[in-house]
Amino acid sequence: MSARDTSAPRRILRQSFENRLSHWLIAISTFVLIFSGFGQMPMYARYGIAALPGMAWAADYHLTLAIHYLAGAVLVFAVVFHVLGAVLTERYTIVPRRGDVKESAQIIAAMLGRGEEPPSHKYLAEQRLAYAFIGANILLVALTGIVKVVKNLPGIEMNNTVIFISTTIHNVAAVFIILGIVGHLAAFLIKANRALLPAMFSGYVDRAYAEERHPLWYTELRPEQVEPASMESDT
Repeated sequence: MSARDTSAPRRILRQSFENRLSHWLIAISTFVLIFSGFGQMPMYARYGIAALPGMAWAADYHLTLAIHYLAGAVLVFAVVFHVLGAVLTERYTIVPRRGDVKESAQIIAAMLGRGEEPPSHKYLAEQRLAYAFIGANILLVALTGIVKVVKNLPGIEMNNTVIFISTTIHNVAAVFIILGIVGHLAAFLIKANRALLPAMFSGYVDRAYAEERHPLWYTELRPEQVEPASMESDT
């Protein structure tokens, strides 16, 4: 019996369970907030969406408001969970760095066939910038959302100017989040980026991809981030 060595790792752990949990909690709660937020305008009755089979509930203001509050609570929890996790473990690899704008331009140019893509760490420069953009607007939505909830509490009197400013910031930030999500999803239209998708489900990316596109990160990998080696036997 001869042994065929297949011990070379094929996958690298890119996203921990905690990262994936916070990502999906933020993503799902954000989509629910967007949907229920539009229901507050109200748009669904006006444009006939509530007339679609099974969608009559979307025109119920009190129901969509309750859903909005619940999704908001989940979002706040997920953001706090994510930030605390990053601080306690000192994981700041997604935080933007000096030179990210220039490096993003080089990466985009390389995708268009102009020049070579610079070696990257765990995250590409544009991923760090997108994180900052979407993250900042999520924080604005969460903080102004808390103000809007407080003003609706019994016995609370709030200055009209404060209400107007918080509502305006809340709505503008929500629009920016939608634009950020569209850009984030559109990035996967680029073939080179699609190798990152499995990491948001399984946590792993292909070793060859990590070595080729994220060499600065690949050289810093810890043993526990590498998928256990395997051995297969042939007769």
